[in-house]
Amino acid sequence: MAYTNGTATRMTVSIANAQHPLINNSGANCSIVSRNHLDHYFANWEKQLLPTKAKNLKSASGKVKSIDAIVEEVIIPHRKGNIRRNPEFFVFQDAHIQGFLLGTGYQKMYGIDIYNSKNRHITIGTNKEKKFSLDIYQISTHDPLEELLNKLREGQFSTTLTSKEKLCKV
Repeated sequence: MAYTNGTATRMTVSIANAQHPLINNSGANCSIVSRNHLDHYFANWEKQLLPTKAKNLKSASGKVKSIDAIVEEVIIPHRKGNIRRNPEFFVFQDAHIQGFLLGTGYQKMYGIDIYNSKNRHITIGTNKEKKFSLDIYQISTHDPLEELLNKLREGQFSTTLTSKEKLCKV
């Protein structure tokens, strides 16, 4: 873990014949995708929704609104043969992620273990000797200050403020 402390494993996967970012998150209990991402990349995705009872989900940043779930075929490219699975992603109304997030529920179901070592790899099923190296396209460090600045950039002034109040520094 020393090599990946504070980082997330991101890779590019193929979903619906297009490339999408996928975050492997061992801290997430379920796999999720934001409504904004689906609106932007998938036409008529709402017709594929599956009803789910898990409406009251929470994240580290607070309560989130789950719409329903969607199943998509995910193809993880690898030079020794692609890995194909059909995970269920909870669609969150207000998720602030780009692409898809793969949680531990899916990883456990298919026996996928992600080893955060210098040479990242995964194993599938019970054969722990056969290791697939992940071709990591991007490893990003989460900078809390940068996240705060991004939130502030998205902010808007209240319509009840006067022009003078809008110019005041808080």
